[in-house]
Amino acid sequence: MKNLNLKWVYLIVLSIIWGSSFILIKKSLIGLTPYQLGALRTIITGIILLVVGYRKLKTVNKNKWKWIALSGFLGSFFPGFLFAIAETQIDSAVVSILNSLVPLNTILFGFAVFKIASTKRQIIGVIIGFIGTCILIYKGSELNPNQNYLFALFVIVSTLMYAANVNIIKRYLQNVKPLAIASGNYAFIILPAFIVLLFTDFFSSETLNNTALPKALLYLLILSIFGTAMAKVLFNKLVQMSTPVFASSVTYIIPITALIWGTLDGESFSLIQALATLLILLGVYLANRRK
Repeated sequence: MKNLNLKWVYLIVLSIIWGSSFILIKKSLIGLTPYQLGALRTIITGIILLVVGYRKLKTVNKNKWKWIALSGFLGSFFPGFLFAIAETQIDSAVVSILNSLVPLNTILFGFAVFKIASTKRQIIGVIIGFIGTCILIYKGSELNPNQNYLFALFVIVSTLMYAANVNIIKRYLQNVKPLAIASGNYAFIILPAFIVLLFTDFFSSETLNNTALPKALLYLLILSIFGTAMAKVLFNKLVQMSTPVFASSVTYIIPITALIWGTLDGESFSLIQALATLLILLGVYLANRRK
C-alpha cells in the first residue's frame, strides 16, 4: 500500500516539475537567446549529472557508447535548443501540449524504423492525435495572429527526436543503468554545448550587463536542476516502482500544469484549443493501450 501511494506522489511531482518547465523556458528567454539557453541548460545539467553519476560510466560496455551518444543528441541536445526557439514565437502552454505527441511519435517511429507491430487501436490513437494537433495549431494561429505558428514544427521535430531516443533506449540500452545512460548522454553533449555558447556572444559585455540576465539565469538554474537533472532521476524511480505504462501517464497531466502557468502569465487559450487538447490526449491514451 505504501508503494502504491508513493508512485502517485512521484507521478504528481513529476507532472508539476515538467509542466513548469515550459514557463521557465519562457521566462529564461527574457534575458537569454534560445541558443544561449539551450547551451547553458545542457552545461548546467551535464555538470550535475556527471558529478552524481560519473562512477556509473564504468559499468557501460564499449559497444553501448555509440547508442548512448546518439541518445544524448536526440534526447537532450537538439531538443534543448528547438524548444527554446519555438517559445520565442509560440505560447508555452501550446508548446507543452504539442510535447504530448511524443508517445504517438514513438509508436510511429517504432513501426517505421524498428518494425515494432502496432494494434488497430494504436493507429486510431495516432490519427486522432494528429487531427487534434492540426486543430490546435490552426486555431492558435487565428487566436494569436502575431505569433508564427510555423515554429510549432520545431516542437514536432523535437517530439520525433524524443521518440527515436525512446526506441533506441528500449532496443539497445535496455540493460544499462538509467543514471549511466543520463550521465553518458551529457558526457558527449556538454562539450558541443560549450562550443555553441562561445559563438552566442554570451560572454560579451552587452549580454553580461543586461539587467534581465540575473533573473533569466535564476529561472534557467531552476529549470536545469529540477526540470532536467532531478526529473530524470524521479522518472527512473517511478518506472522501477510501477510500470512503464503508469509512468508514461505523466504525459496526460503535464499540459494541465503548463496551461495553469500559461493562463497566470496572460497567455490566450480558446475553447476550440481546449477541445483539440482533449483530442490529442485521447489519441495518446489510445496509442498507449495495447489491447
